[in-house]
Amino acid sequence: MVDWFEVAGLHVEGRGELFEVRLPVRWGDMDAQGHVNNGVHLDYLQDARWDYLLQNGVTDMLEGVLAVEHKIEYRAPIQFSPEPVTVQMVVLERRAVKFRLGYLIIHQGRLCAVASSTMVPFDLAGQKMRRLNPDEVDLLDRYTWQVQRVFRELPNPPLQGRGHEMGILTRFSDVDRQDHVNNVRVLDYFQEGRIAMTTAADPLAARSGTSGSAQGRSLWLLVRQDVEYLRQMTLRRVPYRLFTAVTRIGTTSLGLAAEIVDPDDGTVITRAQHVLVCADDALRPTPISDTLRANLQRFVVEA
Repeated sequence: MVDWFEVAGLHVEGRGELFEVRLPVRWGDMDAQGHVNNGVHLDYLQDARWDYLLQNGVTDMLEGVLAVEHKIEYRAPIQFSPEPVTVQMVVLERRAVKFRLGYLIIHQGRLCAVASSTMVPFDLAGQKMRRLNPDEVDLLDRYTWQVQRVFRELPNPPLQGRGHEMGILTRFSDVDRQDHVNNVRVLDYFQEGRIAMTTAADPLAARSGTSGSAQGRSLWLLVRQDVEYLRQMTLRRVPYRLFTAVTRIGTTSLGLAAEIVDPDDGTVITRAQHVLVCADDALRPTPISDTLRANLQRFVVEA
């Protein structure tokens, strides 16, 4: 049996139980590049958490648990196939009022992503965080592993209205059963910001989720993204403000920071960091051109 934690290059110092679930790949999960869209990976993680609670008979959190942070590193694309995606999930940390989960996503014999989520149980009626109950503590402790930290920190400067700006309008279907915008849908908003910013820097830039080739065009591949949820985002017909800025320009890679802001009072609701790699049509890393590098400079924010 393959030890996927070893394949992922993770150093495991202690093992508890391992939760594993197989989830179908839908045709609608695909983007125009012919692989599962980056945001859909978090749908798989969300479904894995749901099945974890249901199968273990600990259901209080099904009516109230909030994501406060996700980190995900994309190792290989997921192609459409009748073969389901396998998600392996463990608990990385458990405290009185929050816990952190770790995941591996495997498909067709390949490790496709490494991820983590920080979650808090939430009292919907009282609109406040609550402590874990004894059954939840017991379940989380059974699945707790000791794994060395796997994600390096990314630059996260406060943008304060800097960078590329655009409006984001929420949709009715973005809202979940807890009556706020689902944490997974927020990644769609940040994707829109990345596309708009890279296109503004390079009108020929390949948008995330496009295919084909064009002379002089750059193709950006998302290889890492972190999202921090600071406040609940609700359905409204006034657009939120989304700022996307450049934090680092490497030889072939680009670091970004982004913030979604309440237009009424300027409060930051959610922030994110992304790492993109510039690639050719064969999806091989290629140097960022001097022209594109110069155009990106106007969106640079010092960390």
